[in-house]
Amino acid sequence: MKLLTQSLILTFGMSFIVACSDAPDTMSDSSDGMAKKETALEHAEKHFDPTYVCPMHPNIIQTEPGNCPICGMDLVKQEAEEEMASGEAKILYYRHPHNPSITSDKPMKDEMGMDYVAVYDDGGGAAVKISPAVVNNMGVRTAVAEYNKLWRRVDTVGYVGFDENKISHIHLRTKGWIDKLKIKSEGERVKKGQLLFEVYAPELVTAQEEYLQALGIRNRQLLSASKERLVALGISERQIAGLKKTRKVKQYVQVYAPQDGIVDKLNVREGMFVMPQKEIMALADLSTVWILAEVFEKQTDWIKEGQSADVRLSYLPGRTWEGKVEYIYPSLNQKTRTLKVRLRFENPDESLKPNMFANVTIFAGPKSEIIVIPREALIRTGEEQRVILDMGEGRYQPRKVIAGIESGDWIEIQNGLEEGDKVVTSGQFLIDSEASLKASLKRMQSPKKMDMKKEEKSEDAPSKQISAMGTLRKVMPEKNVVNISHEPIDELGWPSMTMDIDVSSGIMLKDFKPGDHVMFELMEGKDGYMITSMHIHEGMGGK
Repeated sequence: MKLLTQSLILTFGMSFIVACSDAPDTMSDSSDGMAKKETALEHAEKHFDPTYVCPMHPNIIQTEPGNCPICGMDLVKQEAEEEMASGEAKILYYRHPHNPSITSDKPMKDEMGMDYVAVYDDGGGAAVKISPAVVNNMGVRTAVAEYNKLWRRVDTVGYVGFDENKISHIHLRTKGWIDKLKIKSEGERVKKGQLLFEVYAPELVTAQEEYLQALGIRNRQLLSASKERLVALGISERQIAGLKKTRKVKQYVQVYAPQDGIVDKLNVREGMFVMPQKEIMALADLSTVWILAEVFEKQTDWIKEGQSADVRLSYLPGRTWEGKVEYIYPSLNQKTRTLKVRLRFENPDESLKPNMFANVTIFAGPKSEIIVIPREALIRTGEEQRVILDMGEGRYQPRKVIAGIESGDWIEIQNGLEEGDKVVTSGQFLIDSEASLKASLKRMQSPKKMDMKKEEKSEDAPSKQISAMGTLRKVMPEKNVVNISHEPIDELGWPSMTMDIDVSSGIMLKDFKPGDHVMFELMEGKDGYMITSMHIHEGMGGK
């Protein structure tokens, strides 16, 4: 650990020395005597708390006012932070002397009459102070965190497809031969009732003959059965009426288009022999279309049927189609981990064509009364999310946050900010880098300085282990707890009292009993004080 700390000190120190070496020789010559005696750590500390610095060239540092030897600008005074100058730390809150999880914002006493322990600020942590001139040169802009409403807007992509409710598949209901095919290629437009082709099928000829025979003998039952057979074979009511009128069997039966649309598929040519399972052609109506969009798994709970949606196409910039979420598919795509959503759009001018790529926005409803900030203010790292707070008077401090939903240029902050907090939206990455550097330099301060600061801020803090004496009143091995009447503990400011206190699991409580006079050692943990060592004091008449 010691070797690692020395390496960090040398790395930071050498980097600053190299940076300062870029200044003109006039500056370096005047400080040769000092530079020779200056260590890497001392030089780094000078950067940490400089006196006068150039707004454009932070590596130019002097102890007296003057001009930058590079750009000629006046050096700006870099004032030490108030806390460092005064040596007095700010009290953050007060905590229970035995249970650190219990806190208060003002001084008070616990149930035994003991004072709560003050917890001090660490000196600003990674906060930095920047002069107004540097702030202006960096172009720092801020925004205020506020309560607002964000729409759960899902931006995704999709592709245009046929409305499958408006597709007709043309099949024969008996085997036969295609004759006089009127459709020559896919994509042709047809109207409802338009002749598509004629077919010769011996079974259709036989069915017509049986119908005419039933008409001749006027057998009502036979007539009904023969007519039903013609309908089952695909002969329309209009064609049956014509047959009844002319009393002539047609060798070639005409097949007409059942709807308007285009020919999506054409699988036959004139003269081909086809079976019932063979699809001859498919007709599709483009007056309405489907758009199939992919939604990420984490957004699937936002989507509901009937929600509004907008679609934009790259080949028609500026135009937006409005539609609805018609259907949400029940399962996710195993490979892409996305959910398919079907949208329906009116398409009277047929601008939306099948297989076109579309940008889709689904409006999934608002989320109200949430803290929002501009999305550009959020700094994302591999391990955390944070923002830079404007503390006023040129002070800036990084703050960890938890981000929620995003909508357009705004993002929800679930934890870490309050209404009215000012966050930096431009220049935040430079400030974040400076704050990280300051935190590193603080960790690199000499042990002597760090110990002095800790001593000033933690006068009442206990040592690592505190020895005391007392008498056991109750022993509870199942809970690793004892009830003990102890003598005054001056290091903690505790008077004589009887209290329950946790015992380390390494102490065998079965070797102790109520009435034993013991010597013990206390150590503070995250859940309060704990006895880490205990033995019977023989001089007090113990066991």
